[in-house]
Amino acid sequence: MPHLPRIVVLATGGTIAGASSNPASSAHYQAATVPVASLLAAVPALNSVARIEAEQVAQVDSKDMSFSLWSTLAARVVHWSAQADVAGIVITHGTDTLEETAMALHLSLPCAVPVVLTAAMRPSTSLSADGPLNLLDAVRVASHPDAAGKGVLVVLNQQIHAARDVTKAHTSAVDAFVSPLAGPLGFVQDDYARFAHAPARQAHAVMPMPASWPEVEIVASYAQPGRVAIDAMVAAGVRGLVVAAAGNGSIHETLAEALVDANSAGVAVVRSSRTGAGHVAFPAVPRPADGLFVSAADLNPYKARVLLAMALANEPGLAADPARLQAVFAGA
Repeated sequence: MPHLPRIVVLATGGTIAGASSNPASSAHYQAATVPVASLLAAVPALNSVARIEAEQVAQVDSKDMSFSLWSTLAARVVHWSAQADVAGIVITHGTDTLEETAMALHLSLPCAVPVVLTAAMRPSTSLSADGPLNLLDAVRVASHPDAAGKGVLVVLNQQIHAARDVTKAHTSAVDAFVSPLAGPLGFVQDDYARFAHAPARQAHAVMPMPASWPEVEIVASYAQPGRVAIDAMVAAGVRGLVVAAAGNGSIHETLAEALVDANSAGVAVVRSSRTGAGHVAFPAVPRPADGLFVSAADLNPYKARVLLAMALANEPGLAADPARLQAVFAGA
């Protein structure tokens, strides 16, 4: 048998580690109950792909993901990737906030070895659980020589996605994850993995995972919004606001007035879109309503929040420098 690569699996819980007393149900179950050793034992084919070493970093439902767990996870990736014989790292995660964790790791990790997140839309006890194949495919990709140098990756439903671009776009389907603008980087079929292209944004300045996270929240623009929530958040000391704006970053006039006041009070404001895809244009002519508001480019509000929080943590003065903050979003 040829020498197999050493792959480390870092488990954090999620649906992939979920269980239910009713195998016919994929909607009613308890997430984050099955230990990583059991997940691996359920996929004996892993033994023909890699030498697996596993660590249970956490056991949480990803709806309850926290900044502190991101820091712990990033530290474990750095620890394992520093070992010369580790060829790649796989992270098992819940689907609810996978795109946010992927974004945080994309921004903070130099990725000396392939780092691949995977998950499942159905619990491990489901009649047609998708977790075992997703886990196997993730290990295959982490072991693949072409995965090196491509940044943090996400493997689900036989597709390979860039961590920066991928998002969850369906509540329950096994093909819930898509990359709206960039598309998947490649695919996995049995023991064959192919990259069709490289990530569009794999080269960027690495941001240290913050020791202390600033308060950054998301607000939405819709028909006749009030300003109560924004005023309350500013009064509470929020440092940044991401607007899930309509269409191409359009913000209702009432909300815009509140955001201008927030910006004048030192709060960074970033315009994203609630549509789910597309690039939020920079204002052609600066206006009082949006001239100091930064475009999130093609990042959805949740990924934009991660970037804004990390940027403000590393450069507190960015709120007063919208041109510099816009450059951060343009290059992330």
